[in-house]
Amino acid sequence: MARVIVDVMPKPEILDPQGKAVHGALPRLGFNAVTDVRQGKRFELEVESADEATLAEIRQVAETLLSNPVIEDFSVRVDDDAVAR
Repeated sequence: MARVIVDVMPKPEILDPQGKAVHGALPRLGFNAVTDVRQGKRFELEVESADEATLAEIRQVAETLLSNPVIEDFSVRVDDDAVAR
């Protein structure tokens, strides 16, 4: 078994009100080191094998279901820690 991670983030030019809300709350809570926050989504997909065909299929899943390609970017990666378990 392998775990594939799909991270979905708003494109840089898209406003991120949730990230701005978190960023605005940090100083009120005493955290002053963070200069910006962008909020996205993370999907963990369990697969039998993380071969190239499976990763290509997961990229299609990410593009058609997990993200909105008009306003979001995504990345697909294999969780090496999950493979070693």
